[in-house]
Amino acid sequence: MTIELRHLRAFLAIAEEGNITRAAARLHLSQPALSRTLRQLEDHFGARLVDRSTHHLELTSGGRMFRDKALAALAAVETALDPGALRSWPLRLGHPWAALGDHTVPLLRRWDETHPGTPLELLRVDDRTAGLTQGKVDAALLRGEVTAAGLRTEVLMSEERLVVMPADSPLATLPRITLADLAAHPIAVNTVSGNTTMDLWPPAARPAATIEVANTDEWLIAIAAGRAVGISTSATPSHHALPSLVFRPLADAPAVPVVLAWREGVGHPAIPNLVALAHQVVRG
Repeated sequence: MTIELRHLRAFLAIAEEGNITRAAARLHLSQPALSRTLRQLEDHFGARLVDRSTHHLELTSGGRMFRDKALAALAAVETALDPGALRSWPLRLGHPWAALGDHTVPLLRRWDETHPGTPLELLRVDDRTAGLTQGKVDAALLRGEVTAAGLRTEVLMSEERLVVMPADSPLATLPRITLADLAAHPIAVNTVSGNTTMDLWPPAARPAATIEVANTDEWLIAIAAGRAVGISTSATPSHHALPSLVFRPLADAPAVPVVLAWREGVGHPAIPNLVALAHQVVRG
């Protein structure tokens, strides 16, 4: 059987709704027709994509992997069929926070000078891969270890870690801060796109409390309000400098690699140019 775009759209609707009936209504299909489409897709793979054992449908491990691929495939088709793509093909560069730090503006300016026919669009996407695995962007600037399958990465540089705190924090009187200094304070942790986890501390010396947030804005607000302190990198002050925040070096934590990532296989033809220019800009 030939898999068509309707199979992908049907599966993604089921994955998002968690319910066959709601997904069918969203797609203006009957429930039996949508169920048949799902079975056809599962027959093609020879594996279950959806666990039907509960009232709220859950994706299997294979279903979760296919969801990311289906999102990327549909995004690629929509990009290819965009009438504006016949006039120009923008290169979409995602980032979850801070982009390339102080090098962001030089990168954009140099790109405009050297590749005027290919717009470089910088997009913030609150996601572990800045939308790369979902096909929302063509390449992404990421920090820390990149574990998502099907991606190629190029390390551009490393950034030192900083502690971010409200200006009236007792820690602000210290010129440098250690992990032990932070153990008595709640830590703001961005669980969606951040790279600070409790694994940064030795098991016996971890902070007792964390405050989980979903994006950089929530993270900054929690810290500015005095509810927690945060750990970031040297890129943050230039992008998120606020009068209510103070930044101090974190003395005993490893640096964070900054990588440029893109999907394996056929992608935007300008990605090699972006990789080369990013290296040039970082080297100065």
